[in-house]
Amino acid sequence: MINRVEKLSLLSEMISFAKSENDLKPIEYSFLLAIAKQLEISREDFDYLIEYPINYFPLKSHSERIVQFHRLVLLMNISEEHTHKERIKLFNYGIRMGLSHESINKVLYLMESFPNKIVPPDVLIDIFKVQYN
Repeated sequence: MINRVEKLSLLSEMISFAKSENDLKPIEYSFLLAIAKQLEISREDFDYLIEYPINYFPLKSHSERIVQFHRLVLLMNISEEHTHKERIKLFNYGIRMGLSHESINKVLYLMESFPNKIVPPDVLIDIFKVQYN
C-alpha cells in the first residue's frame, strides 16, 4: 500500500500532466478531484497541489506504477483531444516510472482502437504482464 507522500506525489504528477497544455479544464479538474478522493486526499490538499506541486516519488510496486500509468492514459483522453506532444509526455512519464517502452508503445497504439480511446484495465494489465515476465 502506498503512503500519503506517495499519494500526494501521484496526484501532483497527474496535475502537472494535465496542466501541460495550460490550465486545468473543468473536466480534468473533476477527474483529478475524483482521483484525490479515491486516494483519500482532501479537496484542500488537492487545491494546494494545483498551486504548489511536490516532488515526484517513484512507486516501488510495479502494479502501482501500471495503475498510475492507466490513470494518466485516462486523463489524457478525458478531454477527447490530445496532441502528439501529450503522447510523448505520457511515454516519458511511463519510462520514468520504469515501465517497458514496448508496453507503453503498445498501449498508445491500441488505445486508438477502443471507444473513447480508453484501454480496458484487463487489456492494459495483460500488455504489461507480457513484458514483465
